[in-house]
Amino acid sequence: MPTHKIHEGRNIKRFREMLGIKQDALAADLGDDWNQQKISLLEQKETIDPSLLQQVAAALKIPAAAIENFDEEQAVNIIANTFGENAFSNSFNYGTMHVHPIDKIIQLHEEKIALYERMMKEKDEMMARLEKLIQAK
Repeated sequence: MPTHKIHEGRNIKRFREMLGIKQDALAADLGDDWNQQKISLLEQKETIDPSLLQQVAAALKIPAAAIENFDEEQAVNIIANTFGENAFSNSFNYGTMHVHPIDKIIQLHEEKIALYERMMKEKDEMMARLEKLIQAK
């Protein structure tokens, strides 16, 4: 369990940036009450109302749990322990083998690739819709 509280607003910003979505585009997806400044303020909040968090997650097309649970410090610690001097000796404990943290990193990497591929597909679909709109004018 983390010794610090997960910053949900910062996590929204990280996921939004990973997905290549600008603040004003996210605001547009959230509705007329939203603008770039409101998104900026939202990303500064440590905790976010669960119903709003669900709306934002839906707009980003990611699970709300990803925003609620992503802990950058923990991810950095996993990487540091995996690639540190004792990475391989940490895999063994009194002669019994444990799951190596590299397996977790590989799993996370595969999930990130799947997310990236989904983002690229959605970008292509959005570009096709925009081209249709431009041609219709």
